[in-house]
Amino acid sequence: MSRVILLLGGNRGDTEQILRKAQILVEQHVGPVCSSSGLYKSPPWGFEDTQWFLNQVVFVETSFTVREVLARTQRIEQELGRKKKTTTHYEGRPVDIDILFYDEVIVSSPELTVPHPRLHLRRFTLVPLFELAPGMIHPVLKESITTLLETCPDKGEVIKI
Repeated sequence: MSRVILLLGGNRGDTEQILRKAQILVEQHVGPVCSSSGLYKSPPWGFEDTQWFLNQVVFVETSFTVREVLARTQRIEQELGRKKKTTTHYEGRPVDIDILFYDEVIVSSPELTVPHPRLHLRRFTLVPLFELAPGMIHPVLKESITTLLETCPDKGEVIKI
């Protein structure tokens, strides 16, 4: 079994309900959720929008490869109303499931980069991750989640709800 760490997020529709459904579908199609952070509210990152996001980190045990996890999480996103990206910029969405880590695996390909390439730049990712694993070491950056949060250039508001 492998451990995959996912970030669930969204800002369209009943986001709390959508994230609950996403977690159920992750359990059914990826593997058991071992732990989950609280829900955090934050403003959009990288684009303007009036709707704030809700985000949550979940730790999942899985027997699937990282690419199989990607395919399965993308199907979950579609099932919950996510449309294929039609632009090159960020936009609001009912759900987004990002693979933050997959064990200590490092993947760099056009369709997938693990660890997530921008997690150390995003306070909305680091705060819920810090809740679950403050001492975890990023396998590429060789820094703890605590250090990454302390040095994060993003100073955006992240509120636990």
